[in-house]
Parts: sequence; C-alpha cells; structure tokens
Amino acid sequence: MALLPSKSLVFTVRRQEAELVVPCEPTPHECKPLSDVDDQEGHRFHVRGFHFHQSNLSMKGQDPAKVIKEALAKALVFYYPFAGRLREGPNRKLIVDCTGEGVLFIEADADVSLVDFGDELYPPFPCAEELLYDVPGSNGLLNSPLLLIQVTRLKCGGFIFAHRFNHTMADGTGLSQFMTAIGEIARGALVPSTPPVWERHLLSARDSPLITYQHEEYSHNTSGPENGTIIPTDNLVCCSFLFRQSHISSLRRFVPHNLRCSTFDILSACLWRCRTKALEVDPNEDVRLICIVNARFKFKPPLPLGYYGNALGFPMASSSIGKLTQNPLAYALKLVKQAKTKVTEEYMKSTMDLLVTRGRPNVKLVGSYIVSDLTRAKFKEVDFGWGEAVFMGPETCWELISFYIPSKNKKGEDEIIVPVCLPASIMKSFVKELEDMMKDEPTVHADI
Repeated sequence: MALLPSKSLVFTVRRQEAELVVPCEPTPHECKPLSDVDDQEGHRFHVRGFHFHQSNLSMKGQDPAKVIKEALAKALVFYYPFAGRLREGPNRKLIVDCTGEGVLFIEADADVSLVDFGDELYPPFPCAEELLYDVPGSNGLLNSPLLLIQVTRLKCGGFIFAHRFNHTMADGTGLSQFMTAIGEIARGALVPSTPPVWERHLLSARDSPLITYQHEEYSHNTSGPENGTIIPTDNLVCCSFLFRQSHISSLRRFVPHNLRCSTFDILSACLWRCRTKALEVDPNEDVRLICIVNARFKFKPPLPLGYYGNALGFPMASSSIGKLTQNPLAYALKLVKQAKTKVTEEYMKSTMDLLVTRGRPNVKLVGSYIVSDLTRAKFKEVDFGWGEAVFMGPETCWELISFYIPSKNKKGEDEIIVPVCLPASIMKSFVKELEDMMKDEPTVHADI
C-alpha cells in the first residue's frame, strides 16, 4: 500500500458560456417512469467524474470539444431520456419527462499540461471546481438538466472530459455504456454497437409487494436519527491509496487456504477492518460494510444487454467493533463474502418491494462504510478518437464511500487506487493500521 502525496498544482481555466446540447434529430416526447431501484433515496444526487485523455498525433488539428459535442447530439437521439427532465409523482415516484431540452455542455481551456498532474493521476484533483463547473441553478434533482459535460483542452493537446450526472438515471455500467456510444459516434459510427434498452419496468415492485429479506442495509427508523457514533465531519482530509499487485499478494497471506476470495473481497475486508480500528469507537457498537453489487446477471434470464438503468444491490456485512477489530482479517473476509452472496433475483425483488412500501428509504449511513468497484465498469475504454483515458474516476473523496479505481503502472501492470476521506486525526491512525497490516504476520484462528 502506498499513500499518494497530495497535489498543490495551481492553474487557470477559461470557460465559455454553458449551452444546452439537444438531440440532433426529433425524439419522442413522452413520460417514462424510472424503476423502483432507480429512484430510491440513495440515488437522488449527482455524481461527478473526470476522464483524462492524452494528445494523439492522429487527431492533430481536431478539437475534442467540437468532436464530442457533435457526437453527444447524435448519441442523444438514441439516449433521448437524458435530454429530458425529472418530475415527481405520487409516492415519490420519479418520472422522466422526455422534453428534449438537452444536456449542459461547457467548453474550456486550461493553461496546464497533463504531465503537470504527475506520473500518477488520482483524486482529489486541484482546481476540480473549475474543471467541472456547477452552472448555477442546474444541480437540482427535479426540473434540471440530467447531465452536464465539460471538455477542457490542455496545453499539451490532451483534454479532460468531466461529467456530472443524475444517479437516478443510470449506474456506472449504464453511464459507461452511454459514454461508449458517444465515443463510437465520435469515431464515425452511425449507431451505437450496443443499442440502449429502457425497460425500467423490469426492476419495479411486484403488484402484491412481498418483503422476503430482512434488508438490514436500509434505514427503518422514520421517527428520528439512526443509532450509532457519527464520525465528525470537521477537518476532513482526502487521501488516495495505491494498491499494487504486490500489496494484494501481501494481504492474501491472511486468507485461509480453504477460502477462495477475489481482490474486491480481500481489499474490502482490509479497508473496513483498518478504518474501524482507526475510529476508536465503543467495541460494543455495530459497524457495517455495504458492498455495491451489479445485479444484472443475478436475474434469470439476465437483464437485457443494453439496459442502462440502475441495477445495483446493496448487501451489508455487520459486526460488533470488538469482533471485527480483535479477530484476524479472515473474520472480516468471510463476512464480506457472505454479504455478496445475498444478491439474488429474489433479493432484488424483495428490495424493490421494500423501497415502494416504505417510502423509498436510504441505506443506513451511520456506522456504515460503502465500497464500490469501478474496475469492471469499462469507463477507461471510452475512446472519443484520442485513445482510452489514462485516468477515469471520481473527482474527489467522500467520507462514507470508497471507489476502487483501475490504474496501470508504466510496466502495464494493473493497480487499484482507493480514495478515502476521514478526519485528519483518524486518517493518521488509518494509515498506521494499513501499514501495520502489510507487515504483520497472519494468525490462524478467527472467531466467526
């Protein structure tokens, strides 16, 4: 594990006035309800992300902003709901009014080169607010643009593609599919290679709702705040951690020989345990790890190829702080694996029924740590003509969630960048816990 240094790069961004890009051909004006997975409370926010692209001699003389804007207008013909606006109906039901009003687009220039950001690209990024400008009055959930894109040209000929999108419209897989379509059209395709599929009724509650799981991951307390220690939000610091293959191999020393586990499993167990130890909270309190799981292939048959709505499950692992921190890593690892196995077709149907009957609640946040794996979302493969991105991921860190961001070193070896946000004093302890784990000798016993 390597703690990546913070960056203090300063530069100037000159923006042109934001404009609305509309579909380049007429599209249906209709109202399309979102699914009952889409419009839960935990998706009702905007996600911000950056894609860094190098210069490419074969594209010399081409303006990335112009190329992407023209491709966006064509892609919106196929993904026309993105050009609409959200409305809210009875029981907090969200509906896309396909008005064709368009998505926001900003063209900009920065007096900085890609190399100035350093050999490793990772959040938080300097001048992030300038590289993805929040147009005043545009970031509401309802009656606002569902997508904002800013393309910032760099001195070196590279560019930064930044986006802000309404999470109720799509998950990471769905958004990367839409961006892939923009890239294909930018490179000359007439239609996307994967036709978009709406079909949001496939993830809607049953006519007679039936909650068949406990769903401890969702908040059931509607009369007051959740129980548990709340991490202070003052003096927060954001750090990114680099995990090389050697680091993952080092963590595998703690895995019992009879336990098969993925990189996601071992990394999530490690981060959850180290973070919890760093908090120094009452050992009798419970803490939770919420894994974000793509459920597209949990259905029989799977959701159709091209489905770009949210298809996420939020299974939860839970433990007392005492058991989690005093037991070996294998204890946390087994809890993570058990949580992931919860996500089945029936689990997802039960989730939809719960969301509809209980007012579309949020997941439990107090005492929770959320992890999301972006290594398979295919964002880095998006190509607008300049080649794949050299970085893709969130612009900054959030205090309750860590994303696993794919990266490669100069040898072409896969690495993972994990942004973490904690109060400064707790971050120091967290770093020490991670470092200690990397050099600790594994123990055999785990009190499950």
